[in-house]
Order: sequence, then C-alpha cells, then structure tokens
Amino acid sequence: MLTKQQALDYHSKGKRGKVEVNPTKPCRTQRDLSLAYTPGVAEPCLEIHKTPTDVYKYTAKGNLVAVVTNGTAVLGLGNIGASAGKPVMEGKGVLFKRFADIDVFDIELDTEDPDEIIKCCQLLEPTFGGINLEDIKAPECFYIEETLKKTTQIPVFHDDQHGTAIISAAALLNALEIVKKDIDKIRVVFSGAGAAGIACAKLYCSLGVKHENLVMVDSKGVMYEGRGDTFNKYKQEFVRKTDCHTLADAMKDADVFVGVSVKDLVTKEMVKSMAKDPIIFAMANPDPEITYPDAVDARKDVIMATGRSDYPNQVNNVLGFPFIFRGALDVHATAINEEMKIAAVKSLADLAKRDVPEEVAKAYGVDYFKFGREYLIPKPFDHRILVWESSAVARAAMDTGVAQNVIDIEQYKQDLEERIGQGRTIMRVIADKARRNPKKVVFPEGDSSRILRAARIVYLEGLAQPIVLGNPESVERLASEHEIDLTGIKIINHVRSERRQEYARYYYDKRRRKGMTMEKAVWLMRDRTYFGYMMLEMGECDAVLAGVTVDYPTTIRPALEIIDLAEGISRVSGMFVMIQKGKVYIFADTTVNINPSAEELAEIALCTADMARRFNMVPKVAMLSFSNFGSARAPESLKVAKATALLKKQAPDLVVDGEMQLDTALMPDYMKQRYPFSQLQEAANVFIFPCLNAGNIAYKLAQRMGGLEAVGPILMGLSKPVHVLHPTLDVNEIVDMAAIAVVDAQS
Repeated sequence: MLTKQQALDYHSKGKRGKVEVNPTKPCRTQRDLSLAYTPGVAEPCLEIHKTPTDVYKYTAKGNLVAVVTNGTAVLGLGNIGASAGKPVMEGKGVLFKRFADIDVFDIELDTEDPDEIIKCCQLLEPTFGGINLEDIKAPECFYIEETLKKTTQIPVFHDDQHGTAIISAAALLNALEIVKKDIDKIRVVFSGAGAAGIACAKLYCSLGVKHENLVMVDSKGVMYEGRGDTFNKYKQEFVRKTDCHTLADAMKDADVFVGVSVKDLVTKEMVKSMAKDPIIFAMANPDPEITYPDAVDARKDVIMATGRSDYPNQVNNVLGFPFIFRGALDVHATAINEEMKIAAVKSLADLAKRDVPEEVAKAYGVDYFKFGREYLIPKPFDHRILVWESSAVARAAMDTGVAQNVIDIEQYKQDLEERIGQGRTIMRVIADKARRNPKKVVFPEGDSSRILRAARIVYLEGLAQPIVLGNPESVERLASEHEIDLTGIKIINHVRSERRQEYARYYYDKRRRKGMTMEKAVWLMRDRTYFGYMMLEMGECDAVLAGVTVDYPTTIRPALEIIDLAEGISRVSGMFVMIQKGKVYIFADTTVNINPSAEELAEIALCTADMARRFNMVPKVAMLSFSNFGSARAPESLKVAKATALLKKQAPDLVVDGEMQLDTALMPDYMKQRYPFSQLQEAANVFIFPCLNAGNIAYKLAQRMGGLEAVGPILMGLSKPVHVLHPTLDVNEIVDMAAIAVVDAQS
C-alpha cells in the first residue's frame, strides 16, 4: 500500500511534477539555431500559410493533445479546483506518452463557466491535434463536448464519458457471447446517471441494446415517469415508464448491471434476483458497488468486471484514450465519431479472443490468460492494443470521411509495431515474477537512508522480505530523520548477533588454508558485508544486495570468498541491462573480468544468454571486437573469433555470431548485405565485450551520454544470489535490483 509521503515524494523530488518538454531537433550550433528559429523558421511558416494542413507536416501538432480540466470532478475527490487537479492531468499526460507515444500539454482552467471553457478550447485549436476533456462535472461536460464537436475541426473526447463506455462495451460484447445472449434482448440496469453512466447507455444502445430494455438509477432511485423531478435533457432520454422505483426492484430478472456510482449499493440478494448468467460491471472506484468475492459468493454463474486491478476483468480507461487518439491523430481526424468509438470497442473485444503472449501473462503474475469469464478484455500492458485499436480507429475515421490524411492501413500497422518496444516492460516482468514468490533479501548497509527507503518500497510492493543489518537504535534514528516507516523491515544487529561465532567458525574452516586465522575470522564477522554473505551461505536469507556505501572490490571480495561458484562455472562475471526507449540490451562483462580468455568469453556469453531468457528476452548475441569476421587479424580479434566458435559448439541453438563491431551488430540491413552468412539477421540485443576496458567504458558511455538507463551490475556465476549495488544508484534502481535478486533466488 502506498503511503501519503511516498506519493508526495514521488511528485516533489528532483524535478517537480511528472512531465517536461524536450526538443526533438538539435540546437547545438549557430546553424542549428538559425534553422530552429530565425531566419530558417520563416520557411515552414510560409508553407503553412499557403497550405494550412501543412501544419501537420512542419510542426508537432499531429502528435500533441491538450488535456483540459477545470477540476470540478477530479477522480473520487470531487470539485477540488483547477490547480489541485493538475497532478492528475500530468498523470494523464504520462499515460498518453507511455502507451501511445503522444505528447501532452495539460491545461487547467480556473473557471466553472462552460462557455469560457469552450471559448478557450476553440482559441487553442491551432496548437493541438486533439483535445481530451477530463474531470469536468456533469451536465456541463456534455454541453462542452457537444459544442466543441460542432465548432472545431480537431477530435474532442471526454474520457470520463467515453473511456468507461468503450472499455465496458467491449467487455459486454464478449460476456454476452460467452453466455449466449442476444444484445437486443437483454435487460440492462444502470446505477449512476452522470457522465460515464449516460455515455455507457448511449454506446450500448448504438451496439444494439434496446432503449425500452434499459433502466437507469440515479441518487434518488429509478428514473421513471412521474417521479416528480425535473430531469436535464441528458437524463431525460433515459426516463422510463416503469413500476420499478428502487435499484432492488430494477435488478429483478435483469441480465446486466452496470455500476458507475458509489460503493456497496448492490447486495447479494440483488445479485441472486438477476437472470441466469448475470453480468455485473461494478465500476465505482476505488470500491465497487459490490465486491468481486461477494458477487461470486452470491452467484456461481456471474460474470464480473470492476475498475480494480486485483479482480478479473478490470475496466481501465487506459485501454482506450491513448490508442483512440493515436489513430485519430495519425489520420488528422477532424472528430472522434460514433463509428470510431465502435471500432475501438470491437477491436478490444476481438483482441481478447486471441492467444495472449506469454510475456503479458507473466507481467501479471500468472502462467497464461485465456478468453472466458475471467478474461473478457485485454490487459493494459498488452502491447498489441496499440496496433489493433489505433489501426481500427484510423480505418473508421477514413471510412466515415473525417480523416484528412488517407493512409495505407497495413503499412500503418507496421509503423505502429515499430513504436512498440520492451523498454521498462522488462523490469515490470521481473517485478511481477518476484511478487509471485518473494524471498528474504539482506541489505547489509542499514546506515543508508536510500537502502532503508528502498527496503520499505520492496516490502510494500511485495517484492521481497527485507532484512537490514545495523544497530537497531541507529537505524531507527536514521529512519526517523528521513521519515521512513520501518514496518515490515527486519533489523539485525550483526555486531551483537549470537550467530557471529558460528559464522566465524564456518568461514575459518573454509579459508584456513588460505591464510585465515580464527581470530581474524571472528573480527571479520563484525563487518556487515561479511555477515550478510554468511547469512546467505548458511541459508538464513535468499539473496544479498550491498555496495551503495563502499567500493566495488570491497563488496565483491567477501562474496567470492564465501559463496561457491555455480556448478559448471569457472568464474564470476557481470552484466548490465541497458534500457532505451522501446529497446532493451544486455552488456557483459562490464564489471569483473579484466581480460578473459576465449573459453571464459564463451562461458560469459552462455551465462548472459541464460539471464536474458529469465527476463523474457530471446537472446541474439554479438561477440564484439574492433574487427568484422577476420577483417583485422590480431590476438584480440582472434580471441573473440575463437570464443564465438566455442560458443556455437556449446550452444548450437543460440543465435550468436562474431567477431564483429558494435555498429555492425545493430545494423541488420548492413549485416545482410555485407555478411549474409551471419546467424545474426536481426539486430543483436546481447553484447559480449572482449575485455573489461571495453565493457565498462561502453556501458557508462551509453548511460551518461546516450541516456540509456542502466540496471545493474548483475553478477552471474555464483551459486547463490549476490548483487553489488553501485554507489550512484537511486532508490528506484535499488528496488529494481532487489526484484532481480529475488528472481535470481527463485531460479
């Protein structure tokens, strides 16, 4: 569970907030400056003046969305105002970028006058390719969206209405298919007549639900003729002539319940009164109208969806808005119409019926997903959604005449595929693997606030059972100074531990013919790093992470003295996972072996390929040198060539080649043209460096100058999980390493 302070720290530490603006073109020289601004900028200005649609060609308009709010209906917080709503809008921008590579400016308007909001959006139309209205209360939100759709030539989409409607509609179509019910014959009950409720009802009717079979309940009960209320025009459409006046009345013999209201409105008795194979979408957040366990307990034949990630069938708006806007922007759509929304619905419904990639299932901590009662709609991290939904929306825009840019859909799908990359997905997969079977992880450096904060996150996120070493009073004092809750963290005083003498005896027996004395062994066990590794050796923990306060040799030396090598391994080696936008690479050996032999290089490559598979990567290994396939015969290049030959014999199924230069390994077209005999017909993702000089320099260059995220160092070759933390690692990077250590222990 997240704490208040963690949330505040996340938003306030480092750069304030969650977003920033970065240039997409170089501006390092006088020439660059002249092109970016005056006089060069005049040329695209004149072209746009001559042909207005060229604004999409020469500016970022086609990839820029405004997220607009006045803060009158923020999440479950209500009317908290424009400024207080800004963190949510920034978060929305993060989701747009993460899932669909769309840039966002969040715009918070300090007004509750809908006409002022409309006017502002109209004036901003030249800037943006689309407008996402967010957290604006009903009924004003309906009026604002309707007016902007009529008066602007860019897509306008109120996510609070249509996002929930689209995702739940996809779930509805699939649920009806499973229970074999016709959409035009079902009875549907809605709880909640706000923006989401009315939008869901309208979309369901567009898909085939009959108006006369739909009953809507607001805060006063069923909306029926003669109730004595004056309904606004948006509600009036769903006022019915019926004898049902309460939610309980309405749910009798209903086929579908749709909740977009408040928690605990629905009882087990109401569920029992529904028709055979009832479909319940209880989408109030964070707590549904009825919990999943209660609904399933009431009816074994129920199909259930909620807004929560800890129950099956999460109706999550992130399945919709990023991909809908992606498709709309890429065809320069003038609107998001009903046909485009229905296309999004059907694409999600269809995708859910396809085989789910293994990495998606593993990301959610299960072995597989299969279409059925507990899997109605895709999961947000299914990378295929971008291709399926965005292309469906783009096609619908072209078919209905709102697209200004006609594209080849098949080529567009390929373009979308290229936007998809593993990126941080790899660490999410590792984290979810860790949560499935968390292990005991020792952090010897209990005197580091970074370690304590990371240990707390590790505990809260269920990644591991953290143990820190140190004087409990000192640890508690440090935690208090930094406002770190130590709940869930076990503290062991290694200096006063009763285990010291036993550890010393074991260590002495292991090292006595290597210059060790019993007296020195006892003294060494006062050292927290030695003590931590002895805990691992004696089976009292499952992994050790150390190194943020001491240098690398000081941390790794005791590990090599205490922990045996893995079976069949001759030496320890090190690797880094290098994460670039959309891509993941592995570099080895970057931390341990100064000048490995050909045999050792082959072994390092085998270990690295195995580690890549643990990360759900298919290893494509490049054995690196300064030469390409014998172009320069020198002892260094011959060593790599020999290592490659050995590796191919030892692992004939492994995709590997060398010796080769780094750029060759990353240029498959060049490889096919110049070296068609190579096994590497795709870009490599695992790079084995010929010596420590090359590997260490390369990963640091990629990290510090290339902007890649470096996760590591990850040690390979020991029989038990030990990982050395670099002194520069931040808290989140330490958490990543803890997850890796747990997965290592699981294996």
